[in-house]
Amino acid sequence: MKNYLYTSLLFLASLFISTGYSAPASEGEASSSDIAVVGERKAETKSVHLSDLKFNNLNFKIDTLSTRVLSGVVTASGHLEVPPQHEATVTAIIGANVTSIAVIEGDEVRKNQVLGYLTHPNLIQIQTNYIKAFSRQQYLEKELQRQKRLYDEEVGSGQAYQESLSDYQGLSGEVTGYELQLKQLGLRASKIQQGEIFENVPFKSPIDGFIEKVLVRIGQYVAPQDQMFLVVNNEHVHADLMVYEKDVHKVKKGQKVTFSVEALPNTRLTAKIFSVGKQFEETPKAVHVHAEIIDKVEGLIPGMFINGNIESESLEVLALPEEAIKTENNRSYLFKVERKLDGEGKVMWDFQPIEIKTGISHNGWTEVKLLEPLSKGAQIAWNNAYYIVAEMNKSAAGHSH
Repeated sequence: MKNYLYTSLLFLASLFISTGYSAPASEGEASSSDIAVVGERKAETKSVHLSDLKFNNLNFKIDTLSTRVLSGVVTASGHLEVPPQHEATVTAIIGANVTSIAVIEGDEVRKNQVLGYLTHPNLIQIQTNYIKAFSRQQYLEKELQRQKRLYDEEVGSGQAYQESLSDYQGLSGEVTGYELQLKQLGLRASKIQQGEIFENVPFKSPIDGFIEKVLVRIGQYVAPQDQMFLVVNNEHVHADLMVYEKDVHKVKKGQKVTFSVEALPNTRLTAKIFSVGKQFEETPKAVHVHAEIIDKVEGLIPGMFINGNIESESLEVLALPEEAIKTENNRSYLFKVERKLDGEGKVMWDFQPIEIKTGISHNGWTEVKLLEPLSKGAQIAWNNAYYIVAEMNKSAAGHSH
C-alpha cells in the first residue's frame, strides 16, 4: 500500500512539472506567455503594456491601417558619364613637335581656344607649296581669260582655250585642297597669300569644357593619330545606371531616379530617365539606363560611382511609416494598440505584435501585407516600433529570473 501511494505521488509531481505551471505576472508587465525577442518564437498573442504617462511622453501616433500610393523601386548602380558629343580628343592634323602648352589639367576652356603650338618643316612646306600654287593659279586665271577672249574673237584656236581651261581647273582644285589643310591647321590663307609664313601652328579645343588629361610634353613629336588632350564638358554629365534583366520591364523613359554619389556622401540627387538601352551587356546581364540630372551640384565628375533607385509603376497599397514596423530574424511585425483600464482605473495602453509581410518601400513608407485580417477599426501604432520591442524584451528578461 505504501509503495502504491509513493508511486501515485511521483506521477502527480511529474504531471505538475510537465504542465509548465508558473505564477501570474504582475500588473503592467507583459504576461508570462510573452516572448523574449519578437520573431524568435510565434508572437501573435504577445503584448506589452505602457502607462498613459509613458505613452504620452513618447508621442505615440496611432491610427487605422490605410492605403497609400507607393511607387515601386528598382535599385541600380553605375557611373556618372558624359554623352560622346560632349567629350573630345585633341590630336594633331599633321605630324609635328610640341613647342608650347598653354593649359593644365582642370583648366576650363572654350571652343577654338588655343591649347598650345606645334612646329615641323612639313608645316612650313605646306605653306610654301600653297603660295606657289596660288601664284600659279593667278597666272592661269589671266591666261584663261586671254585665251577665251581670243577664242570668242575667232583669233585663237579652241584647243588652246580648252588646254588653258583644263590647267586652271586642275590647279584650282589643288589650291582649294591646300586652303582646307591650312584651315584645319588654324592658319589664315589670306595672310599666307601675302607672303607671311608661320613657323608655329596652334592646336585648339573643339568644344567648351575642362581639360581632363594632358598627354603630351614640350618637344614631343606627335603623329596625327596620337592623343594630345582630353576635353570634357561636365555641364552635360548624367547618370548611367545598369539595370538587370529581371527589372528591365519595369523601367521606362520619363521615370524619376534618386541616387547618391560615393564621393559626395551627404548629397542625394534626382534625375529623369531619357534613354533606356536596347541591348544587353554580357557581363553583367544588364542594360544601360541614362538619366538627366535635374539639379546638378559642383563636384560631379565623369566616372564617379553612383547608387540609385528608379521609381517604377505606382500602386495603391496598405502602408505604414517605416518606424511603425519592426523586422527581426526575417519576420516583420506591426503593433495593434488598445486603450484599457487597470484594476485601479488607470489608463494603460496594450501593444500586441501582429506578424505581416512587407512589400515595396518608398519615401519612408512600406507596404503592409496582412497574413490575417484585422478587426474593423483596429488601431495601429504608427511609430516607435523599436521602442515597443525593447519594452517586450525587458519584460521577457524580467520573467526569466
